[in-house]
Amino acid sequence: MQTASLVLLAVVGVVALVVAGVVFSFFSVWLRALLAGARVSFANLVAMRLRRVPYGMVVDARITAKKAGIEISADALEAHFLAGGNVVPTVQALIAAEKAGIALDWRRACAIDLATKGSGKSVVEAVRTSVDPKVIDCPNPDQGRVTIDGVAKDGIQVKVKARVTVRSNLDRFVGGAKEDTIIARVGEGIVTTIGSAETYKVVLESPDSISKNVLHRGLDVGTAFEILSIDIADVDVGENVGAKLQEAQALANKNMAQAQAEIRRAAAVALEQEMKARVQEMQAKVVEAQAQVPLAMAEAFRNGRLGVMDYFRMENVQADTSMRKSIASPDEKK
Repeated sequence: MQTASLVLLAVVGVVALVVAGVVFSFFSVWLRALLAGARVSFANLVAMRLRRVPYGMVVDARITAKKAGIEISADALEAHFLAGGNVVPTVQALIAAEKAGIALDWRRACAIDLATKGSGKSVVEAVRTSVDPKVIDCPNPDQGRVTIDGVAKDGIQVKVKARVTVRSNLDRFVGGAKEDTIIARVGEGIVTTIGSAETYKVVLESPDSISKNVLHRGLDVGTAFEILSIDIADVDVGENVGAKLQEAQALANKNMAQAQAEIRRAAAVALEQEMKARVQEMQAKVVEAQAQVPLAMAEAFRNGRLGVMDYFRMENVQADTSMRKSIASPDEKK
């Protein structure tokens, strides 16, 4: 009987120690929330501990929001943490928006925080940019380019550097295009404006015409920002692209003409060689015909159609003809 009493006493002592440990572990957090007017029950604290949620951070975030006049339940904070969000920055962004008079509720703040996760941005930056506009360099120097180059109608290149002042649009921040899209659209608008100018002097005389034309194109549609202004920071004259293109075209035409002349020359050389070959062929036929004369004379001698006297008379005629030629052309080599 005494042994059973000792065992029961030991069990009660262990249970008491466990309860005391739990109470001691959660009491300071519970008391801090209670005194701040952001009460969280012991059951919620134990449940968060079992779900491996940092209950101290959740309670501190709830207290911060409560003191700023924003009511956020512990369950909402816990749900955002379990979804992979950053609880403290989200609460800070919500407080900043509240103080700045920007309409932002807890669900939208959580959506922005989750959407910007891993992108180098944050919901705090989105709210801060909405309050304090930021300046974006166009083009981005980190991408290796320092100017946007366009060519006017007279062929002169114009180099422009612009700065775009934007403000975050929280309504379109989730799913909206980011800074790279703004830079690309502004660059396209600048190139189009320069290309439509009759001469580069027009661009140099009124650089604000570029910003006005680009700003009226509605480049912030579908983006997470609202473009407030586009300022031209620098305008410079580049190369004479038109002259270079004309020079390249002239060089190409010259090369083409030289190629055609070479084709004609090669054809003429080939025709000349062909004519020489035909002359040699004709000379060969003449030699062949001349070789037939002695054979014909011999055949005539054999058949009796040509006599010896006839042959001598023919020789005399040929000798007389040769003498007359030598007298008519005394300088000709015999």
